[in-house]
Amino acid sequence: MIYEINPQAIEQESFRQIRALTDLANLTREQQQVVMRIVHSVGMPEVASSVCFSAQACESGISALARGANILCDVEMVKQGITKRMINQPPLCYLNDSRAAELAQASGETRSMAAVELWRDQLAGSVVVIGNAPTALFRLLELIEQGADKPALIIGMPVGFVGAAESKQLLWDQHQNLGIECITLLGRQGGSAVSAASCNALLRCIRGEYY
Repeated sequence: MIYEINPQAIEQESFRQIRALTDLANLTREQQQVVMRIVHSVGMPEVASSVCFSAQACESGISALARGANILCDVEMVKQGITKRMINQPPLCYLNDSRAAELAQASGETRSMAAVELWRDQLAGSVVVIGNAPTALFRLLELIEQGADKPALIIGMPVGFVGAAESKQLLWDQHQNLGIECITLLGRQGGSAVSAASCNALLRCIRGEYY
């Protein structure tokens, strides 16, 4: 069997097909890059219609990433999915921090929620990437509502059947009142791959890597 082995050719053809199969007409250039990366990560053009952007989401995220803002991740899979050649400092994830385990045990809540508590001093102007835990997104919104510093962008795309759709809908419904920028994928779909891909799309925009 003959198949393509050139990585550049594979990527270019992938995004040619994505453009042909996906309705991108009403999106900005940067929004298109995010949506295409999401579609690429799941192989499903139909998810494009469920991606939502706040008014200045891409602009705020790109600006923050360009100045080296903290990237805060809910799980290690998200952290590992962010392309390291595009950043100057590693993303931060506290899920396996002993303090998160202690907080979770003391409060009876998830470790993901406890780990978000450890973000407090690093939230201001950060890019938050949540791809797994709905409880992390719920807790983050609670902290911001209570007066915690605001990130420059929340990429909120937890996946699953319990709380995932609800947490993302809450983010979308409250983002204007809370004064935060966000990118989300409504419904049950989401995950580490799509959330990391969204962050990577913004990082590529900074480098002028457009498809």
